[in-house]
Amino acid sequence: MTSLRAEVDHAIAALTHADVPSPRADAMLLAAHAIGADRSEIERRMLLGGDVEPDQLRRLRALVAERAARVPLQHLTGTAPFRRLELQVGPGVFVPRPETEAVAELAVTELIAMAGSHGTDTPTVVDLCTGSGALALAVADEVPGVRVTAVEVDDLALAWAARNIEVTALPVELVAADAGTPAADVPGLVGLVGRVDVVVSNPPYIPVGMVPLEPEVAEHDPSVALYGGSEDGLAIPLAVAATAATLLRPGGLLVMEHADSQGESLPRALRATGAWVDVVDHPDLSGRPRATVARRAG
Repeated sequence: MTSLRAEVDHAIAALTHADVPSPRADAMLLAAHAIGADRSEIERRMLLGGDVEPDQLRRLRALVAERAARVPLQHLTGTAPFRRLELQVGPGVFVPRPETEAVAELAVTELIAMAGSHGTDTPTVVDLCTGSGALALAVADEVPGVRVTAVEVDDLALAWAARNIEVTALPVELVAADAGTPAADVPGLVGLVGRVDVVVSNPPYIPVGMVPLEPEVAEHDPSVALYGGSEDGLAIPLAVAATAATLLRPGGLLVMEHADSQGESLPRALRATGAWVDVVDHPDLSGRPRATVARRAG
């Protein structure tokens, strides 16, 4: 039998050598996944000098080898935490990041404030470029009585979003469409034109030609979810914002994630369209520019 502590220490060393950003946390989570326990149980077994069974050892070493090759941790465990949810993810869908939780927070705060001021009105939300469904599902989970529609164009991402909607049993309607297509031309959206309270979006925004440094992103996240279609990365975000402008009622709110290099360029581009007022950029928890909010003019 092999000591669990020794094996976790070996995993930490291997992941450190591979420049994995959080080697201890990843080693603990991989051990928990291989053994079929939560992280606190792994900590307990290590403290008590527990061993790891041979079949568990084989699983753990295989997982560590893949993580050392920079396969995303979430692809290996099959899940990604997002606010109060545990979402299912894997190859073919963008893995939701912790910084996107701040985008969800901005939308949730707006909707809760709106519900308090408008009584029993049912708030309506659209998530454009939903990917795994993270933003749509977080809003549906945290805002009672909200009506949420999630829009995604990629077939694989649609499958992951549908799975997460089924697993969470949250009331989200999924629409297969390009978020840059005029809403009036999309059957699942035409009835929402001019009636939506909040549009939230994490669109592709990486400038074309700029390859992400992290292998987990560059080699495993789908390119359709990464690149913004122009040298400044704003072509697709601005097309998505144009769709949002047709969906939102006057005074409705757009919340859009962006690259940390776009904290000035995206707000400036939105103001220039004339469709938006009260355009403000917000930082994430690390203080980097992360999300622009804007109200529909008129």
